[in-house]
Amino acid sequence: MTEINIPGQHEKYERLIAAAKALAPLATAVAYPCDETSLKGAVEAAEERLISPILVGPKDKISEFAQTFSLDLGRAEIIDVPHSQGAAEKAVELVRTGNAELLMKGSLHTDELLTEVVKRDTGLRTERRISHVFVMDVPGHSHTLFITDAAVNIAPDLMAKRDIIQNAIDLFAGLGLGTPKVAILSAVETVTTSIPSTIEAGALCKMADRGQITGGELDGPLAFDNAISPEAARIKGIKSSVAGQAQILVVPDLEAGNMLAKNLTFLSQADAAGIVLGARVPIILTSRADNVRTRLASCAVAVLLRHSQLKQPIRA
Repeated sequence: MTEINIPGQHEKYERLIAAAKALAPLATAVAYPCDETSLKGAVEAAEERLISPILVGPKDKISEFAQTFSLDLGRAEIIDVPHSQGAAEKAVELVRTGNAELLMKGSLHTDELLTEVVKRDTGLRTERRISHVFVMDVPGHSHTLFITDAAVNIAPDLMAKRDIIQNAIDLFAGLGLGTPKVAILSAVETVTTSIPSTIEAGALCKMADRGQITGGELDGPLAFDNAISPEAARIKGIKSSVAGQAQILVVPDLEAGNMLAKNLTFLSQADAAGIVLGARVPIILTSRADNVRTRLASCAVAVLLRHSQLKQPIRA
């Protein structure tokens, strides 16, 4: 994708990166950084003093990639593990034993890493459902948009969505952004039995009223237009503190979320930093298509959230 640079268009990410750089770098277990993108992402984040990487994987291969692509590994520790499954297991162990504060995906498949994360006895599970958030910097939009879940939970049920929403709210607060306005998206803004996601949206809002979801203002069902456009909300006659002002967009399923995030990325030149939540520590997910700024933003988000968690441990 050809990137179009407009002055000031990515100031939201720049603010997040600057805030993270003001904090101490965190030891980060990087699982199997055995391609140019994943190894370069860890090196770039280390150069910006966001993380202190511990590279977990075959030492010879990592060193070869570093030499091939002229990457300076500096003082980065390399733990020699021959294959990707072992690297995922060892990286998770480093976090579980307190030798690393963050986990970062390398070139292995996401499922391979998360399989180790969710293991009951040796993983990083909490009482929360694991979920993914895209933290999106959309040019021309006034604030950062969070989209969840577009990468982990394919067709979450009501209680899974409760955790997905709570994870995103806690991330928003952990970044120092205040109390978020959360829109639960569907195709329409009225509850109808023919569209099950509208019924779930109504139930989730009532759960928030009863204290089962805390820390955010919820409204739904809302269609995408009246969730982010004050004019669309006005035309539809929707009166709420969330409509037209949403900061967290909760999608009905992974397919909808993935298409929404990629539409914003490829049609609006938005950047999409990725992070997995609900484990003991944030998990940094980057894509081969990410530019440098997006990779740094993913690390910055994880660093900010983890520093916040160390002051206030994650709630169940």
